[in-house]
Amino acid sequence: MTNTAPKRRRMTKAEQRAETMEQILDEAEYLFAQFGFNGVTLKDIAKRVGVHHTLLNYYFDDKKSVFDAVIARRAGVTSSLRMKALDEYEKASGDKPTVEGALRAFLDTDLDLYIQGGEGWKNYGALGAQSSNTPYGAELFDYHFDPLILRLIGILEKALPDCSREDLFWGYHFVTGSLMLTLGRTGRIDRLSGGLCKSDDFEAIKERMASFMAAGFHELSERSKARTD
Repeated sequence: MTNTAPKRRRMTKAEQRAETMEQILDEAEYLFAQFGFNGVTLKDIAKRVGVHHTLLNYYFDDKKSVFDAVIARRAGVTSSLRMKALDEYEKASGDKPTVEGALRAFLDTDLDLYIQGGEGWKNYGALGAQSSNTPYGAELFDYHFDPLILRLIGILEKALPDCSREDLFWGYHFVTGSLMLTLGRTGRIDRLSGGLCKSDDFEAIKERMASFMAAGFHELSERSKARTD
């Protein structure tokens, strides 16, 4: 009697479609991260996937719809995880949240995705760093992340009751600028520091970023308070 390996279940058409969609998004994400929206064509994406470019029209209307889907795929993950972290932090801290605690819930949760998520997440981070600095990309970020940002601002208001909302939003502006530069992994800090710091060392960044930014918020709060005294 011979032993035969169990037959592999044939994928359904829905499963095949989902698998192809993921492959398209993976390759498009890589290309957009490397060359930006304007530097990539549907033919480029199809070539990396290994299909004729007309197949992409079965899944997407145009390049913009591919780009939107690439952004949306991971935006939902990071936004929901950070929202959950902020909710849990606020509940645990009661009426006494701290600036650093709120920033760690917001920043560390995101950085963990880039530490643990492999090259796909790092490509997404680089793409986000690029696209957030363009008008169209900023609109996408407004759509996906505004509720999360306003949730963070709400907790910071509790932590810094003397800080003006204007300063809180400027503080967030500086935080997100630093985060986007980090996700861009440009390598400049590597060269500038002579290799002492590395732009893809997210563990080192996670250790320092929230503490550094919290000090800035406290300074803005002190200045806000001084203006009203």
